[in-house]
Parts: sequence; structure tokens; C-alpha cells
Amino acid sequence: MKAKSDNEVGHSKLKANSLEIEELKSQLARALADYDNLRKRTETERQDIEKFVSLRLILRLLSVFDTLESAQKHLKDQGLAIAINEFKKVLNEEGLEEIRPEKGEKFDHNVHEAIESVSGEKSGEIAELVLPGWKFTDGHVVRVAKVKAYKGK
Repeated sequence: MKAKSDNEVGHSKLKANSLEIEELKSQLARALADYDNLRKRTETERQDIEKFVSLRLILRLLSVFDTLESAQKHLKDQGLAIAINEFKKVLNEEGLEEIRPEKGEKFDHNVHEAIESVSGEKSGEIAELVLPGWKFTDGHVVRVAKVKAYKGK
């Protein structure tokens, strides 16, 4: 048998090293992709937790807001009106918008809750707003609007 020449041995080692380098590059690329996915997932989870915590606070504050609006209907106080507008501005800055359907608007069970049925010709439409609802600008409903809805005769 003939021994391999130094050149052949060097070429074999070079080929083996090249394959090992490619394998390591592939592993590094996968590790970097996994890390990036983990970073994105943890960021999303952190945002979800923040949203949940703020949602709990928002729900508690909305009842205070409702009380202030109810008081304003009776008192018609300019100072209270300013406070309500500031309160509403803060809610809007937090990504909330009011759901305030108008009479005659089509009832949508995703954003409205019928708390009373009213006889009328316009079945499936809103007769009166009882309590406005709130949703995030991304569409997630925090609280549905409570309404009176027309039912058919």
C-alpha cells in the first residue's frame, strides 16, 4: 500500500476543517435566530403583561369617570367639565377611545350590550345609549357600550 502524500493529508484536513466551519456557522445562525425569536417573544409578553395591568387600573378608573360624567349631567359645573375633559384626554393618550353609539345605529354584539329591549319598527338598531363603552385603538374592547335596542313588533 502506498502512504498518502503530505499534500493529500493536508487537503483532507482542510476539507474536514471547512465542513466543521460550515457546521459551526450554521449552528451560530440558528442560535442567533433562536435568540432573536426569544427576544421578540419576551418583548411581546412584557407588553401583554403591561396591557393587562393597565387594563385592571383602567377598568377601575372608568367607574370613577362614569360617576363624574353623571354628576356633570346634574351639576353642569365648568370646573368639573374641565376635569372630565382632562380625564378623557389621559384615557385617549393611553390608547383608549370611547364607544358612543348614536340612536338608529346598527346593534353590534361585539361592542354593544342590550340591557333593555324597546318596541319599535327598527329591529336591530340602537334606541338609546345608557352607558358608553371603551376600546383600545387596536380594536380590543375594554367595556362594551350598554344600550337600549329596538326589537321587532
